[in-house]
Amino acid sequence: MRRWSEFPPSRGFCASALLVGVAVPLLAALVVAQAPRRTAPPSPLQVATRALLEGRYDEVDTLADKLDARDPNVVTLKARAAIARGRYAQAEADLRPVALRAPSGDAALELGLLQQMLGRAEATATLERVAAPADRAEQADELARAARALRALGRFQEANAAYRDAAATAPNNPGINTEWGELFLEKYNKPEALKSFQAALQSDPRWTPALLGYARTLADEDPPQAIAMAKRALDVNPSYVDAQVFLASQAVDADRRDEARQLLENALAVNPSSLDAHALLAAMAYVGDKETEFQAEVGKALAVSPIYGEVYRVAGELAAHNYRFDEAAALTRRGLALTPNDPHALADLGIHLLRTGDEPGARAALDASFAIDPYDVVTFNLLGLMDTLDKFETVRDGDLVFRLSKDEAPVLKEYAVALAHQVLTTLAARYEFTPRGPILVEVFPRHDDFAVRNVGLPGMIGALGACFGRVVTMDSPKARPPGSFQWEATLWHELTHVVTIQMSNQRVPRWLTEGISVYEEKRARPEWGREMDVEFAARLNRGETLKLHDLNAAFTDPRTISLAYFQASLLVEHLVATFGEEGLRKLLRTYALGLDTDAALKTALSTSFDALQVGFDQSVERAFGPLRRALDGPDEKTLTAMPLATLVTNALDHPGSYPIQLALGRALRKEAALDEAMQAFERAASLVPVATGRDSPHAQMAQIALEKKDNARAIAELTALVGVDFNNINAARQLASLLKEARVNDQAKLGPVYQRIAAIDPFDGEAHATLGRFAMQRNDAEAAAREFRAVLALGPVDPAAAHTDLAESYFKSGKRDEAKKQTIAALEIAPTYERAQDLLLRLTEGRP
Repeated sequence: MRRWSEFPPSRGFCASALLVGVAVPLLAALVVAQAPRRTAPPSPLQVATRALLEGRYDEVDTLADKLDARDPNVVTLKARAAIARGRYAQAEADLRPVALRAPSGDAALELGLLQQMLGRAEATATLERVAAPADRAEQADELARAARALRALGRFQEANAAYRDAAATAPNNPGINTEWGELFLEKYNKPEALKSFQAALQSDPRWTPALLGYARTLADEDPPQAIAMAKRALDVNPSYVDAQVFLASQAVDADRRDEARQLLENALAVNPSSLDAHALLAAMAYVGDKETEFQAEVGKALAVSPIYGEVYRVAGELAAHNYRFDEAAALTRRGLALTPNDPHALADLGIHLLRTGDEPGARAALDASFAIDPYDVVTFNLLGLMDTLDKFETVRDGDLVFRLSKDEAPVLKEYAVALAHQVLTTLAARYEFTPRGPILVEVFPRHDDFAVRNVGLPGMIGALGACFGRVVTMDSPKARPPGSFQWEATLWHELTHVVTIQMSNQRVPRWLTEGISVYEEKRARPEWGREMDVEFAARLNRGETLKLHDLNAAFTDPRTISLAYFQASLLVEHLVATFGEEGLRKLLRTYALGLDTDAALKTALSTSFDALQVGFDQSVERAFGPLRRALDGPDEKTLTAMPLATLVTNALDHPGSYPIQLALGRALRKEAALDEAMQAFERAASLVPVATGRDSPHAQMAQIALEKKDNARAIAELTALVGVDFNNINAARQLASLLKEARVNDQAKLGPVYQRIAAIDPFDGEAHATLGRFAMQRNDAEAAAREFRAVLALGPVDPAAAHTDLAESYFKSGKRDEAKKQTIAALEIAPTYERAQDLLLRLTEGRP
C-alpha cells in the first residue's frame, strides 16, 4: 500500500513542488521586526532593508555603499537588490567570496538559491552547507536559514521542523513566518499558510512577501480578495516583480490579456531577466497561437537558465486552463526533457494525462513524482483515487466508456448510457459535428473523489461535473442528498461541452461553452433551467446583472459565478434568436481558427459585445420584465416587521407585488386565517408561477390544503409545484402518496410523478417498480425490463416478486430463456410462489 510520508503533527502539512526564489536576509528581517518596539532611530542596515522590501533598489545601493563593504549582511543586501533587478552575474560575484568565508550564512543561502534558479550544478552543494547546522542551531536566524535551504533541497520534513523551532524562538519575526507560510502553501496546507502569513502581517502589515503569500493562498477560493492583497503589496513596493506576475496570471485567467501583458512589461522593466515573467509571456503566446513569440520568450528564459523546464510547464498549465490538455501534456514533457526529476512537472503531466483519458500514462507520471516527493498531497490523492477507480465497473457502448462504482453500476448503466447517447445524437445533428471518441465518463458516489479526480484536492463544493474535451467527470446521484441537483441535467451539460470544446479546436471561451451547455439543458427539458429565473429577475431589480464584457471574468469570481452561468445561457439564446443556429455554429468554428472573442464575433457574426449589449438588454427585459416587476417591493426584513393590518393595506394598494402578497399570505396563515391566506397565496402564485421551494405559494397552499383535509386541492397545488420545481423530490413523493391514497391509477397522472422521482433519485426502488408496471400495462416490455432490473439491483423487500416481474417482462418481449432464468430464481427464493409457478409452467409447455 502506498504510504504518504507525513510531517510532525505540530503544524504538519503535505507537499507539491519547489518554488524557486530568494529569501529576505533573515537577520535583517529579525531586526526590522523588532524595530517598532525600540525607541532609538533605525540603524542604516534597517533603513536599507526596508528600502529593499519597498522596491527602492537604487536607494539600497546608495545606503549600502555607505556601510562596511566587508559586512556579510551588507553584501547580501546589495546582492538581493541586484537579483531583484535581474543583475544575476553581479550578485553571484558579490556573494561567492562571502559564502566561501561563511558557508552557512545569509550570503551562502542567497548564492545557493540564485545558483538553483540559474540551473547551476553547484547549487546543491552550496545549499547543503547552509542546511548543515540545522540540527545544532539555536538562534532564530540560523534555524530559518537552514530551513530555507532544506526546503530548496526538497527536504520538506526537516525544513518544517526547523521553521517551527525558528518561529518558536522568534514568534514575531515576519520573515520567518512568511517563509514558513510559503512552505505550507507549497504543500497545499492553506489553513496553516494563512496562519503564518497573518502572523507575519500582525508583526508588520507592510511585509510585502506576506501580503503576496496571503494573495496566493486565496487565489483559488476568492480571486477578488487575492487580487486586492497583491495590489496592497504593489502599493508598498511598486517594483515587486512577483506581485506583478501574480496579478498578470489572475488577469489571464479572467481573459484580460492586455492587462496581463502590461503587468508583465512592468515586471520586465524592473527585472529584464525575470524567469517567471518570461514563462507567463511564453504561455500567453502559446495559447494565443503565436508560435514565433512563444519561441522567443522560451529562448529568453533558457538564456538565463538553460535547464528552466518551468517555462514549458507554465505554458502547459495555461494550455490546460484553456481545455488544450493533449498540448499541455506535450509541453510538460518538453519541460521534463530539461529537468527530468522535477516532481511538480511530473505531477502536472499526470494530471494532464488524466484529463486526456490516458490513465496508465497518468499513473506512471504520478508514481514517478511521488517517488521523488512523497509529501505532495495532490499526487498522493490522485494515486489513491486511481486505486479507487480500479475497483469501478467499466461499461463500453460504442464511443462511450463509463466508469461506475460497482454498487451503483447495475442501476446507473441502465439510464446514464442511454441518456449519453441521446445527448450526443441530438447535438451531433444540431451542431453538424460528431466529437472524437472514445469519450470517458466517470461517475463518483463520493463528491471528494470527484473533486480529487479533477484538481487533486477535496472541495469543489459548488461543482457537479467537469469536462476535459474527451473526459467527463461528475457526481453520482448518491454523492449528494436526493433533490440537491439534477444528475441527468449535469450529464447533458458536460457532454455538451464535449461538442463545443472539440468543435472549437479547444479554443472556445468559457462564457460561450458554459452558456451553450446551460442553454442546451433548457432546450432538452425546460424544467431543468428554471432554478435561476426568480433570482435573476431580482438581480435585475437591484442592478446586479453583468455587462457582456465582464461575463467571462465573472466565472472566476465565486460571488458571480452562478449568475455568469445563467446570463451566459441567456446570451446564447439571444445569439440564436438573432443569428440563427448557423450563426452559433459559425461562431464556434471561428474560434477554432485561434481568434479571440472580439475578432471571432466580428468575423463570424459582424458584431461585438458593445453592439450586442443593447439588443441583449432588450431581450432580457422582454423575457423577464413581467417577473422583474412582480418581484418589486419591500425587502424581507421590512415585510416581516409589518403589522398584519399594514400588510393588508399594502396588498390592496399593490396587487401586482409578489413580495407583499406572499408576506400577507404568511402572516394570515400564522394567524390561522387559512381561507384568506389561500387567496393571498393564489395572487402571489399568479404573479410568479415559477416560484420554487418550501416557502413558495404552491408549497404553502398545499400545506394549508392538507391541514384542511382537502386532499384534492393539495394534489392540485403539489402538481403545480412539481411542474416548476424539478428538484423537489419531497413534493413529488408527497404527491405520489396522495394520488395513491386517492386510488388514482391513471397512468397519465401517476406516471410523470414517478418518472420525476426516478429521475431525481434513480435508487428509489418503488418508483422503478411502479414505472415497470406501467410499462407492462402499455405493452412496452423493454422499458419494463429496464425498470425491473433496477428494482432487483436495489435489493427489493420481496425479491421473489421482483424476479417474477422481470421474468414476465422478458416473457412478453419473447426472451423466453431470460424469462426462465428469472422465474427459477424467484422459485429458489419462494418455491410456492404461485405467479412464478404459473409462469414456469407456461414457459415449460411453450404456451404464450
